[in-house]
Amino acid sequence: MELIVYSALWCPDCREAKRFLDKYNIAYKEIDVATTPGAAEELIRQVGRARYPAVRHDGEWVQPYVPAGDFSMRR
Repeated sequence: MELIVYSALWCPDCREAKRFLDKYNIAYKEIDVATTPGAAEELIRQVGRARYPAVRHDGEWVQPYVPAGDFSMRR
């Protein structure tokens, strides 16, 4: 399983999502859109908007992330 979280340091929902993943020991790769060249543009190209956090699970985008939700795999 590959889980990629596109996030930004200033984003409170991003911090919450990563806390959830860390709490349940779910491995993920983080891409910081503020420091990774082209990351924000890739996100917009793939899903049509820059909304954080954005999550890609095994190549498929999981949208939207809902704060305080169950983080279920909605497509």
